Amino acid sequence: MIKVLMIEDDIELAEILTEYLEQFDIEVVNVENPYIGMSKLNIEDFDLVILDLTLPDIDGLEVCSEIRKKHHDIPIIISSARHDINDKVEALEKRGADDYLPKPYNPRELQARIKSLLRRKEPKIQKKEEIKKDLVLDERKREILYKGEPLKLTSAEFGILAYLMKKEGGVVSREELIYNVEAISEESTNKSIDVIIGRIRTKLGETSKNPRFIKAVRGIGYKFIQ
Repeated sequence: MIKVLMIEDDIELAEILTEYLEQFDIEVVNVENPYIGMSKLNIEDFDLVILDLTLPDIDGLEVCSEIRKKHHDIPIIISSARHDINDKVEALEKRGADDYLPKPYNPRELQARIKSLLRRKEPKIQKKEEIKKDLVLDERKREILYKGEPLKLTSAEFGILAYLMKKEGGVVSREELIYNVEAISEESTNKSIDVIIGRIRTKLGETSKNPRFIKAVRGIGYKFIQ
């Protein structure tokens, strides 16, 4: 069974999520106090953390930083009613969060994101790791290499392609791209995402009818394949 630590002071929401996730063999241990939550991480084994940002005594962004300092590999999902883009960017780029889910949301989406993050943590088969990849993301240099050469991408193109690559085959909705890619305005439309995807495909030498790296998922969005 998957064991999740939730740091959430909305007791009613915590009870709803706990009851729902139990159906998927996910045990949720919820604490209202962030300090108690951080202490629990030091004495118990958890597979993932769900963290609210608006907490008593200490801001959730600080809690995220503290968890990441001491527990380098544990996935952290921010679950927050704070929709400020600065909070989102800071949580994901500076504080070490792996995902940001704005409230209100369907518990089904939370369950899907938990499973997606944990799949990415699973050890890869050695043989698969040895296969040379044509497309490689270098986050430190903020560039994507195609057959060893850096692609010439705009900020929006880089952000979308990098996000898809980091999802490692997971299906990503257009709305998720608009929300999570810093270079994309939150006022952008699904059509504008499709246009940017088209430009990326051109630079990769592929088309929507013959995808090599970016596959469209009807009615949802896209996923990266390699």
